[in-house]
Amino acid sequence: MTYPPSAGDWQDPARPLTGVPDDSQQHANPGQQPIPSAPTSSQPGPGQPTEGVPYPPTGPYPGAYPAGGYPQPTYPGYGYPQPKTNGLATVALVLSLVGIVFFLTAPAGAILGHVAQKQIRETGEGGDGVAKAAIISGWILTGLAALVAVFYVVVFVVTVFVLVAAAETTSTV
Repeated sequence: MTYPPSAGDWQDPARPLTGVPDDSQQHANPGQQPIPSAPTSSQPGPGQPTEGVPYPPTGPYPGAYPAGGYPQPTYPGYGYPQPKTNGLATVALVLSLVGIVFFLTAPAGAILGHVAQKQIRETGEGGDGVAKAAIISGWILTGLAALVAVFYVVVFVVTVFVLVAAAETTSTV
């Protein structure tokens, strides 16, 4: 035998070495010595299957998809369905935010936010964060409106006292 073996002595690497007759012996030239096959034993060699059935090829083979050629499919509705948002919570947030311009709507938005939170706890609807935002912004804007009202009252009272004091000083002279 010559090394490397000629093209006619090629053996299929996926073919099990034990329990199957060697194809190369059937095609050997009549004047050549037979090629010795691998020794048979009860234990499979490394990389050999235990039952004499070869593993399927792991590398690229005909019919395989190209690497990275096709994107993974996307499935609609991935994740958990979101619960419906409570409509009263949305109205409460809108009223609270409109309270920036019209201070009277801010306390109404805060109170409706409390009502919406109670409904959300009872029904399991979504919108708890919206209701909390309505409560917080509504009460903050109500507090600011109260401070502005107190400021105007103080300015009015001080102005009245100044005018009264000025009128008394001019009338006594």
